[in-house]
Amino acid sequence: MRAEQYLAPETLAQLGPFEIRAKRIAEGVMSGMHRSPYQGLAVEFAEHRQYVPGDPVRHIDWKVFGRSDKIYLKRFQQETNLDIHFLVDASRSMAFGTLGTKEGWGGTRTGRTAAWTKFDHATAATAAMSFLALSQRDRVSVSLFGPSVVASTRCSNTQGHWRSVVQCLATNPVDGRADVGRAVDELLARVTHRSLVVLVSDFLMPHARVRDVLARLRHRGHDVILVRILDREELRFDLDENAPFEGMEGEPALEIDARSVREAYLQVLAEDERALERLARGFGDDLVRLDTHESVGPALAALLARRDLLRGGGAA
Repeated sequence: MRAEQYLAPETLAQLGPFEIRAKRIAEGVMSGMHRSPYQGLAVEFAEHRQYVPGDPVRHIDWKVFGRSDKIYLKRFQQETNLDIHFLVDASRSMAFGTLGTKEGWGGTRTGRTAAWTKFDHATAATAAMSFLALSQRDRVSVSLFGPSVVASTRCSNTQGHWRSVVQCLATNPVDGRADVGRAVDELLARVTHRSLVVLVSDFLMPHARVRDVLARLRHRGHDVILVRILDREELRFDLDENAPFEGMEGEPALEIDARSVREAYLQVLAEDERALERLARGFGDDLVRLDTHESVGPALAALLARRDLLRGGGAA
């Protein structure tokens, strides 16, 4: 199963120049592409710096001292793998969608509705980032959650792992209410070192729940990216007639004059987006919002470029 069978070729091209970098510490000692922030622990030379009292003498470069009569330390950088854990919301609200077709987007269509849903878009974004990470030789795990984790893969970068990722994303149901707290608890129970955690959801939930999981992840030293998926109609509320609004997760139906509430709805949505962004920024995490009617490539590329810039162009 090749990536081109699951992802749009233009998405791969848009993400190709980038790496998924951790802003905080990535632990591991395998043959990945990321530079460790731990200095002096491995065999690859990085730079010299002048000795200051209290530095360990075992790192002194005596050859430089012999040539210049000055004391310099050798600094090294360790090559590491980054573990990336994707938690993908598979609750019933993610089954909403208004785009009828998605030409050239491969096999992520769930087939459960005639529309391209938020869950379809979440799987496309997760598949794109997973493929990029596996290409970097980073280890990836994917978990789908509703009331609990309903499906997951192991964390791996082996040759056949791409198939496991795709099967997990493409073959599991979308139903129930999202319990992101329980999903994060289940992840933390099996993750033993600091990693990058990517939460993919519409985040149509109380922000207190999001704050709680971000606090727990930060306490354990994890880096976090929030990927918010919203349908174009949710973003614009461009409706011209009255219609019943039915809750996706058991809420009662409401008869609403869409035109009369549109302005208030857009104001509430804008404030919700600002609050979620402030929440993520307060924990030092990243947030990207994806429109289901647009390709995932440009938005994800902009996110990765921004993270790269914040790292000063260096590797993690």
